[in-house]
Amino acid sequence: MDNSNIQQMKRILEAALLTSPNPLSLDEMLRLFAERVERSTLRMLLDELKQDWLLRENTSMELVQVASGWRFQALPELAPFLSQLNPERPQRYSRAAMETLAIIAYRQPVTRGDIEDLRGVAVNPNTIRQLQERDWIDIVGQRDVPGRPSLYATTKIFLDDLNLKSLADLPPMESFVQAPLDELALGFRETSLRESSPQTDFVDDANAEPH
Repeated sequence: MDNSNIQQMKRILEAALLTSPNPLSLDEMLRLFAERVERSTLRMLLDELKQDWLLRENTSMELVQVASGWRFQALPELAPFLSQLNPERPQRYSRAAMETLAIIAYRQPVTRGDIEDLRGVAVNPNTIRQLQERDWIDIVGQRDVPGRPSLYATTKIFLDDLNLKSLADLPPMESFVQAPLDELALGFRETSLRESSPQTDFVDDANAEPH
């Protein structure tokens, strides 16, 4: 593969990644090229592209790998400025929601009963619903016991929003519960180039579980 061909492939990858609203997987990026490209070659090109952006003077973005694939996003130090585009965006989460999300993330797959046993209180149905609407958790099956309760697990979107490649990259559970998600991810969605919907503030209503 000559240098001109390599540079053209990197330009194509760069354009696709910069204009995509979501992370692109290797399989998706392979479809960009008419000729067959080895996955190892594609990874090499992505690594080179990542280095190219790191070496740019006064660069504002970086190429990162998350659970769903690769994406360009703003450098973490620029997140406070970008957050001003939507200053009313809520960034607080109830402790009940954080504890529920943490249990699912660190103990998955779990049932609602598992969560209640670990927290010692009933789970507010709104908490599960809000986490599902946020696409951070999903039902991945049913436990083979009477009643066949649903099993919950986190999604790739959850990892993407925290800028993580896998669950192994999660911080210690205690710090996850105590720190706001926006601090853990250094602004997660607002640092990426994809559009984001308004965030829901996970604050319990009058019928929320005690904690």
